[in-house]
Amino acid sequence: MNRQLCATPRTAQSWQEIDFKAAERSVKKLQMRIAKAVKEKKWGKVKALQWTLTHSFYAKALAVKQVTENQGKRTSGVDHELWDTPSGKFKAIGKLKRRGYKAQPLRRVYIPKKNGKLRPLSIPTMTDRAMQTLYRLALEPIAETTADPHSYGFRPQRCVQDAIEHCFNCLAISTAPQWVLEGDIKGCFDNISHNWILEHIPMDKSILKQFLKSGYIEQGQLHETEAGTPQGGTISTVICNMVLDGMEKLLKGHFQRKWMNGKLFNPKVNFTRYADDFIVTGVSPDILEYEVKPMIQGFLQERGLTLSQEKTVITHIDEGFDFLGCNVRKYNGKLLIRPSKAGIKSFLAKVRGIIRQNKAASQQDLIMRLNPVIRGWVNFHRFNVSSKTFQYIDAQIFFALWRWAKRRHHNKGARWIAKRYFHRIYRRNWTFSCQWKREDGTTGYYALEYASDTKIARFPAIRDKANPYDEEWQLYLEERETEKMRVSVAGNKTLRRLFNQQKGLCALCGGKLTLETGGQCHKYRNGTQTTNFLVHPNCHLKIHTFQPFQPAYCGSNRL
Repeated sequence: MNRQLCATPRTAQSWQEIDFKAAERSVKKLQMRIAKAVKEKKWGKVKALQWTLTHSFYAKALAVKQVTENQGKRTSGVDHELWDTPSGKFKAIGKLKRRGYKAQPLRRVYIPKKNGKLRPLSIPTMTDRAMQTLYRLALEPIAETTADPHSYGFRPQRCVQDAIEHCFNCLAISTAPQWVLEGDIKGCFDNISHNWILEHIPMDKSILKQFLKSGYIEQGQLHETEAGTPQGGTISTVICNMVLDGMEKLLKGHFQRKWMNGKLFNPKVNFTRYADDFIVTGVSPDILEYEVKPMIQGFLQERGLTLSQEKTVITHIDEGFDFLGCNVRKYNGKLLIRPSKAGIKSFLAKVRGIIRQNKAASQQDLIMRLNPVIRGWVNFHRFNVSSKTFQYIDAQIFFALWRWAKRRHHNKGARWIAKRYFHRIYRRNWTFSCQWKREDGTTGYYALEYASDTKIARFPAIRDKANPYDEEWQLYLEERETEKMRVSVAGNKTLRRLFNQQKGLCALCGGKLTLETGGQCHKYRNGTQTTNFLVHPNCHLKIHTFQPFQPAYCGSNRL
């Protein structure tokens, strides 16, 4: 943000004047104080700091900013209200008040699941969404401080690859356990006991009750909610994690090394959880079936939850199992983690669907639609054993594109089609590409991305006890995020040069460029001279809407 336009909370008169860098610093400071108080078990201080945060102007501004800049910003609730203008966003800050707050009913929609069933999704209004985000800012430091070490779903600084890497560490060595319990909780979000949540979740009870008891509207009728947290609410994921936290501690406390018949017995029970999906390893199927499983069922029953009988199975590692879109299996004693067959099938079906829907589209438009899909799937699996899978994916996409080209020119020969749609780029023939003119007047090729061009690398797993709200972990997490971002831009020479030149900071607001924030290249014209800068996507949008670009980083100067 341009510092000349920034103002303090008391003097800010518009959305553009709010200094969001100062807001993030202020809120982060309060969150770190909350986490410190939780570690010291000073729950009275925790409550006081939560009240301070939820009544802060900066926290309210950040809550509005988050709900108006995410993917659901164009999706309204039952009141059909959207905050899509700067004035509307600024007025929304004043609506986030505890006194007199009453949550409106949720708008119920259904989205398809992989198994063909429908998943209920509840959409709050913008005001309710912002209130949930505001109170999530105060609840998340507690959740992160008390969370299970090997819980990875819906947590800051953690992702699916962290969970997969922990699976590898638990199962790869020769002395690793051979049996795995694949657990799945039946209707986790929809069945959590409200009484348990109200009794154990440390936040404002009256506000929490509003979130839980708001009800939902389906086909014009109001339905009461007697259990569960709404799938679609911003705070629901934090609550769900806090409900399931303690499962790992329970198992680790019970299954420890002990002497049996004069020998040291190790049950080898390891736990990995991502949201409501989890796996538990064990030295034998009997331990998993008759000891681990009943213990988990008792833990869940207290919270109003049950295990899904059809999805909860015990598997030998030589047979393999699917977890988070990956297949984990040992081949002759060697553990390999590959993309699952179901995931490959689903991805190819999506790609073929895009090609089928764009029969009459130009080649450039088709490439523009395919590249993000290919890039996203490949980046997800590039940390696994995926080289042969990527080659297979490239071959299947080529066959689909060849059928697309032949259909457009059924009266032309194969050589004519190949010459029109496929070109030699660098040292590769048969590259699906088209010519396009650059801004400087020169011509180049806009090409389809190849999955096999992506290098396979080992993912650096996060340390178990890393807490983004604990001061002692700040340096480690900052270095980790910087390195992850540097690896992500390594394939693009321009982005890599700009990232290193700007020391990993946005050229407009001076904030850190991370995988979570993303980065975008902006061309800055000063007279006849053009200079590239790396900025946040939101900052890039501001440049092209209402804020004149004055780079905070120029040449060799620091931001």
